[in-house]
Parts: sequence; structure tokens; C-alpha cells
Amino acid sequence: MKRRPFGVYLVNLFMGIIEALILLRIVLKLFGANPYTPFVQWVYNLTIPLLSPFQNIFPTPVIQGRYELELTSIFALIVYAFLSYFLVQFILMLNSGNNDRRR
Repeated sequence: MKRRPFGVYLVNLFMGIIEALILLRIVLKLFGANPYTPFVQWVYNLTIPLLSPFQNIFPTPVIQGRYELELTSIFALIVYAFLSYFLVQFILMLNSGNNDRRR
């Protein structure tokens, strides 16, 4: 079994944390979590910088006046997943080039 470069593990860890936080934000918004509780505020404040490049791309539909479906967050989740994939592929490509030179 071929060992993966350490950079792949770092990218997967970092991007996994980012995606988990955004997913948590989506769930909290969807179920109408109280935005004044400390945990919910922490999640929202932590994810604001992650979502800022995607602000106002899509509207946020409100269901029954309380539940929000943040399409922007869902779009960001997809973009970060693609970014993660391409970063891993880039690291693997660089690593395979280094392995070819060592032979």
C-alpha cells in the first residue's frame, strides 16, 4: 500500500473541519436554532469569514417565517469540497513527480 504525503492529510483535516462547520451552520439555520445562544453564535461567527466570498449569490428562502435554507452555505460547501479535491490531486501530482526523480 502506497503511503500518502503528509500534505494530503493536512488538506483533508483542514477542509473537513471547514465543511463540518458550514454543515453545522446549515443545520442550525434550517431548524431555526436560537441565534442568541453562545454555541450558535460561535458557529455563526466562525463561519462568516468562510462564507464571505459567496455572500449574496443566492437568496435565503425562509420557510414558515422561521426556518432558513441558506443556499449560499450549500454552494460554499460544494465549492470547498471541489477545492479540497483539487488541492489533494495537486499534492499527489507534485509527490509523484518527486518520486519519479528519486528513481
